[in-house]
Amino acid sequence: MPIHVPPALAAHHDNHSGAEGRAWITALPRLAADLLDHWNLRPDGPARHGMVSLVLPVRRPDGTPAALKLQPTNEENDGEPVGLRAWNGDAIVRLLDHDPATGTMLLERLDATRPLSEHPDPDTAVSILADLLARLVAHPAPPTLRRLADIAAAMLDTADHLIPTLPDAGERRLLRTCATAMTELLDEPGDRLLHWDLHYDNVLAADREPWLAIDPKPLAGDPGFDLMPALDNRWHDITTAPDIPHAILRRFDHLTEALTLDRARATTWTLARVLQNCLWDIADGTKTLDPVQVTIAEALLAGPRSTTRPPA
Repeated sequence: MPIHVPPALAAHHDNHSGAEGRAWITALPRLAADLLDHWNLRPDGPARHGMVSLVLPVRRPDGTPAALKLQPTNEENDGEPVGLRAWNGDAIVRLLDHDPATGTMLLERLDATRPLSEHPDPDTAVSILADLLARLVAHPAPPTLRRLADIAAAMLDTADHLIPTLPDAGERRLLRTCATAMTELLDEPGDRLLHWDLHYDNVLAADREPWLAIDPKPLAGDPGFDLMPALDNRWHDITTAPDIPHAILRRFDHLTEALTLDRARATTWTLARVLQNCLWDIADGTKTLDPVQVTIAEALLAGPRSTTRPPA
């Protein structure tokens, strides 16, 4: 069965990785065929893809459904099998096998047609994600993973160069506030195993449990640094609320309570995520900040409000 590379996946690698990305895409059909043969797998449905990876539904020799995930080997992706082994299926997809030479993983198959982003009740969706996240960050991080301490220090160096390029003085001031807040916690970066990208599309329905996380970018650090994807995704649920800052803080409070986090520390590390997201945008040539990031930062900086926790 020939392996077809989705045009959108090829375009992303071309745009973001240049010649290296094009070479990986060119080799991808042969790589997939070799791994199918290596693990004696049978294709079992149409391929899916994200921004970086190609995922093939397969059957193992005994008929068990699985998913073959192919992605380049790089600093961002190389920690995924390390984190998955440490979690060992607790709140997250289970790693069945791994080919270190190519970075390819054989994973437990979940229901890709039923992401948590499509759950009709936003409060229930937040509760599900928060409960999964609480279980994930309960694990200590393996010593080989990237560390938040190093990432935060690098962010401050980058901020010194990029923040002055913003034309708007208010936006420059906001990012400096985020950077100053993060500086106060540089000596306490944490040692928990973070997912780093747990938003609602990265939670899928499953057979082993009702819902499981996928696609981690594992990192050793403070759980407060893991909250932002749950805040800035399903944004329509926030913007349709009567009071947008109140809706943000209501979601934030639910997350911090589910993870039993110190609210002030979680606020600071979430502001660090605002800084990180904005610095990435500026590095890509953006001259004005993402309004979503600004709105979240301003809500958190305004301080606690009286919020009502969503029902469990």
